Amino acid sequence: MSTAILSLRDLTVDFGGVRAVNQVTLDIQPGELVGLIGPNGAGKTTVFNLITNSIQATSGDILFQGKSIRNKMPDAICRMGISRTFQNIRLFPQMSVYENVELALHNAPRYSILEAFVRTPRASRIEKETRQRAFELLEMVSLKDYVHEKAANLPYGLQRRLEMARAMAANPSLLLLDEPAAGMNEDECNDLIKLIRQIHTQMGYAIIMIEHHMNVVMDLCAGSRIYVLNLGSILAVGSPAEIQSNPDVIKAYLGERRNVR
Repeated sequence: MSTAILSLRDLTVDFGGVRAVNQVTLDIQPGELVGLIGPNGAGKTTVFNLITNSIQATSGDILFQGKSIRNKMPDAICRMGISRTFQNIRLFPQMSVYENVELALHNAPRYSILEAFVRTPRASRIEKETRQRAFELLEMVSLKDYVHEKAANLPYGLQRRLEMARAMAANPSLLLLDEPAAGMNEDECNDLIKLIRQIHTQMGYAIIMIEHHMNVVMDLCAGSRIYVLNLGSILAVGSPAEIQSNPDVIKAYLGERRNVR
């Protein structure tokens, strides 16, 4: 097996007297699509926040491409190749769809302020490449017809797609999706499954996906594996079929089998 793109080693975080994440260890291989599920309050989003260092771990380590990133700043982690979406959508609502993606494409300056001011050939070339890339990403998520629309005016499902395009604009090798199907109906979930599968196939990202819509995570993780988190600890790891029939997982979901199907 190839070297893991992401490794968590006994990752732990305490908030006061509460242990929110307890010695979590996992490995993600390059190009994998892995699910992270669990009941509400299990610590799933906290794990994402630890990976991106928006909160700091109490102990343990986070290795990205074999190097520790535990003490890196969030912007440095993004530039290294880890990008994410959020459980609660974080767009710039008064900016256009295009501007939201364009801004993300400028996450690392590629020319100086002086070059921008005098419009050097290099700056003009980079701006042209940026526009082209923004349109490519918007076309991938079926938003090319909305480029001039304010982000706030998009329907909820399209805002989710825009957030995914913005995350991809950072050119990641690891994409963290935090409940991308939240608030969606069955038809929207089916469309999302197709979109994430397309992104995974075309872009080759490693993807970790937190999701409560079990049909989404079970479908997308077929042929891969799912981690189940409960009370901050890894409860189970396995294929979708193994997770669906695991009695400890069923118990963690209050015995409601429909929640893990």
